Amino acid sequence: MTPREPELAAAGVSLATEAALLEARARMLQEALDTVDARIGELSETLRRLQDPTGSASSPGREARAVPRP
Repeated sequence: MTPREPELAAAGVSLATEAALLEARARMLQEALDTVDARIGELSETLRRLQDPTGSASSPGREARAVPRP
């Protein structure tokens, strides 16, 4: 074993731990974005209904907002 191998092993463990934490944080942020997107959709639908008292399905020129997913 070379003198640097323990340092390299520790660095590898540290990087793996940090990667796992970042992945968990990314999942939490994606869930939060999904929640916000759903709320925006609900509010948009409510606003459409308020603007169109006849109750038609959708107003011309107003399409649902599509959000690309990674």
